[in-house]
Amino acid sequence: MKQLMRIYTLLFVACLCGSNSFAQTDVTIKGADSSGFTAAAQDTTAIVPDTTAVDSSKIIKARPKPPVRPKKPKPISKEFSGGFRLNSDGWSVFIDKGTVQSEEKFSDLFYDIKLMQLEFTEKKHPKELKRSNGTPGGPTFGGDKAKPFVYGKVNNFYGLKFGYGKRKMIAGKPDPGTISIHWVYLGGLVAGLEKPYYVKAYVVEKGAEVEKDIKYTDSTQGYFLNNFRVIGGSGFSQGLGEIKVVPGIHAKTGLHFDFASGRHTKMAIEMGVNAEFYMRSIAIMANQKARPIFMNVYASVQFGKRK
Repeated sequence: MKQLMRIYTLLFVACLCGSNSFAQTDVTIKGADSSGFTAAAQDTTAIVPDTTAVDSSKIIKARPKPPVRPKKPKPISKEFSGGFRLNSDGWSVFIDKGTVQSEEKFSDLFYDIKLMQLEFTEKKHPKELKRSNGTPGGPTFGGDKAKPFVYGKVNNFYGLKFGYGKRKMIAGKPDPGTISIHWVYLGGLVAGLEKPYYVKAYVVEKGAEVEKDIKYTDSTQGYFLNNFRVIGGSGFSQGLGEIKVVPGIHAKTGLHFDFASGRHTKMAIEMGVNAEFYMRSIAIMANQKARPIFMNVYASVQFGKRK
């Protein structure tokens, strides 16, 4: 019995001791709520950056980007053009091929151009006058209506000319939309092409009068120059098989006015003088002096492109 009492006593004391410990623990927690966390906040260690030394030789420096420059247009190096020329003694058609001088400071401005030119020309005599014989409907030849003809003309004369020279800028600006003035000069070889001129006429053969194509010769000049016997022209094809080549040389000089509206276009007019010298005298009209030299003034217009 006494032993049971001791056991109950010890259990009671143990319970009392447990209650006191729980109360102290609760007080400690409440104190931490009011002051413990504040102290912890005040005791926080400051964050200090890492100041460890860095080897500057190992740092890769970014290279600055070069300034963006506008792309320059491709320099002009060549030009190609063609045109028509009105001469004081005829007409011409021609093509030009030009090469701009290679110096960079001039290459985009086409100041100086090396020039090659191919030209086809026809010579006319000042006394050439085309006429028609007969009444309206005119006389006929082989059933065809008579064609107009040039009275007294004995030869058609053409020239195929090759020239080489230069065109130099002397005034103005080469910019698009402005006018620049150039001095042009060139010379070279020419192949003269002499073709007999034929007419249809009434001629007497074996005592009979017949219609015939004739050219000017000593034996036919009486018919050829008789306006009452000439019916009309024979046509261009007559005499093509009798063309004679007469070699020669030529030269010209003039002023070239370029007024193209665009950098890659060619538009110009040109005025100047031209001379041609042939190996023998050329007769164009009957009863007129044949001559080996032809000189004229000219005006031309041409169009093309540059690249």
